[in-house]
Amino acid sequence: MTGSSHESASALPHPAAMASALREALPQFRQVDWLEQTGSTNADLLARARHADGPPDRPWLLGTHLQSQGRGRAGRTWQNRIGANLMFSCAFDVFLPARQLPALAPLIGMVTCQALRTRLAPRCRPRLTMKWPNDLLWDQAKLAGILIESTRSGTAQAADHHLIIIGMGLNLEDARALSQSLDRRIADWAEIVTDDPTAAHFTATDLAACAARSWYDALNHATAHGFADLPARYAEVDGLVGRMLDVLDDGHLRHTGAAVGIDTDGRLLLRNVDGTQAISIGEISVRLQR
Repeated sequence: MTGSSHESASALPHPAAMASALREALPQFRQVDWLEQTGSTNADLLARARHADGPPDRPWLLGTHLQSQGRGRAGRTWQNRIGANLMFSCAFDVFLPARQLPALAPLIGMVTCQALRTRLAPRCRPRLTMKWPNDLLWDQAKLAGILIESTRSGTAQAADHHLIIIGMGLNLEDARALSQSLDRRIADWAEIVTDDPTAAHFTATDLAACAARSWYDALNHATAHGFADLPARYAEVDGLVGRMLDVLDDGHLRHTGAAVGIDTDGRLLLRNVDGTQAISIGEISVRLQR
């Protein structure tokens, strides 16, 4: 699904038109809606799943032009304007042991990065990478963030049945203003288009469908085959490998070392004088050393 040569990703269609196009692009999804405005698409899907009279079959997709209570990892909040961000969430039924759920964060980040790379010219694809556990980077600047939340499904009949909500916010425009206000470099799709005209052919609708389809396929693959191939696949998009990192938890320095990939549990691997440390997914901030 591509746009015309003059249509940019930030030219968001009317919500009803966007929902209609996504329903056509994602026949596997049982419910697809796009709103003008809401509080949080993740919270909306969680609330919808808890209603006994809600639609029983998933996956679902819910997007919005504007979020008033959007949040990221560690409860971070952020502001946006219509057209500046691509914001949507998907709900899936996942059948995995609870101990494997933390691996979903790097898995989903990895497949999203790989999927969006297909919308770029081959020469530009290596510039789109991942920062563990699931931030997308363009030239080491944050392009998108992903929030994954899990709960027991209200209709669960098995111990391994979980409801997984995946939400993504991708910067379409306004990166320059964000960079100034946050005092760190932020990237957006408009910047990518400037460097890679190939990216201009894909609309916001296509980017959302591309990411959602990759999540659907990845969760099915993980359910059927597990996570044995996760480290090798992750290595293809790893934006931290070989870099010296500080790992902080609640503002306190916990680990320092060189990033050497991830393991099959999705944990970040750091090598230092004490050997290789496996960093569990949690409210941990990973910062490149200056």
